[in-house]
Parts: sequence; C-alpha cells; structure tokens
Amino acid sequence: GDTTRPFYLILDDNFYYRSMRYEVYQLARKYSLSYCQIFLDCPLECCLQRNCLRSHPVADETICLMARKIEMPDVKKNAWERNSLILRSADGALEDDKQIIVLLASALENPMKPNEENTEQKDADRAACAASAVHRVDQACRRIVSLAMKDAKDHNILPGAMKSLAEELNRLKAEFLEDLRQGDNLKKQTCTEDKHLDPAASVIPSFQNKATTLVNKYI
Repeated sequence: GDTTRPFYLILDDNFYYRSMRYEVYQLARKYSLSYCQIFLDCPLECCLQRNCLRSHPVADETICLMARKIEMPDVKKNAWERNSLILRSADGALEDDKQIIVLLASALENPMKPNEENTEQKDADRAACAASAVHRVDQACRRIVSLAMKDAKDHNILPGAMKSLAEELNRLKAEFLEDLRQGDNLKKQTCTEDKHLDPAASVIPSFQNKATTLVNKYI
C-alpha cells in the first residue's frame, strides 16, 4: 500500500469529562502523534428527537443528564485543546466537512513531542485533576445507588415505591455531582493533597449518608 498516506485513528465516544480526553492527548504526545478533537454541539431538543428514532433509544433522563455533565473544549483555559473544532450544525453541512479537513491537516503538520511545554502540561494536569476526581465520584455514586436499591428490594418495598425511590436516588446523585463540579472544594483537595491519596474518597461518605437517609424513608 501507499505508506505516504496519513493514518487516522478515530475515537467515537462522548468523552463527556475533559479528563477523559486529556488521557488520550497524553497518550498521543507520548508517542509523538498528532491530536485533535471534534465536539458536536447538538441542541438537546434535537438529541431527544433523534433518540426517539433509534431502534434501542436510551432514557430521555440519561440524555438530559449528559447534556448537563458534558464539558466542551475550552481553548482559552486549556492550551492542550487548541486543536479543537466545535460544530454547531444540527444537520451537517459542506462547510463542516471543510473545517474538519483543515483541522486534520493542521494537526498532521504539527505532531507533538514527548514532554514538550512542561509548564503547559502542569497547567493541564491541574485543570484535569478535579474532573477526573468527579468521574471517580460518579462511578462510586452509581455503586451506592445500586446497593441502595438492592437493600430496598430486600425489604420487599412495593414496585411503585421502588420506582419513586429510584427516581429520588438518581435525582440526588445528579444534584450531588453538579454541586461538586460547580464548587472548588474537591479541586483544592485534588491538587494539594498527597498524590497517593484519592481525594474523591473524602466526599463519597456524604452521598452515602444522604442515600441511606433516603432509603430509610421507604423501609
């Protein structure tokens, strides 16, 4: 084959936390590869409409929650996201294709070098550390909700009450994570505490207590 043709590796996923994308960026830099990202900024209403047309649609609540959680590229705050393209066209357009081609060409012409711009890397690490911690808290909260529902089921709670409990727990989790993301307590802990400790663990008991209190109302 023609070895001069460029090779593209496309990662098609939500990558809703910036820290998820930053891990890919670090990997690309480690191997002196080019890196760029395309963010599809589709209106929530359009996402919900398209979801209804899928053969296996997900819950509308999941899409609404994702819309609140997803973190758009921020070139001004994060230099490592400079090769980013935000497309706001809901239907796709020829102009979008042109912008994508320009982005890919620019990225290919400027592959990264390992350990370049140490100051930039440190700034990016600090920017990503809090988001990464929130991601871990999110996973822990999901496990807590699952165990709480199992506990409620073991107490033979009626189906209607189980449904209400599930809705309240998911709403509690969403509000807890949103408050966590908007505040700066976790960020300060993440960036100042011993790197061998997990600062996310310090806030998980708070959600555990709230979830337990909520379950006890139904038992």
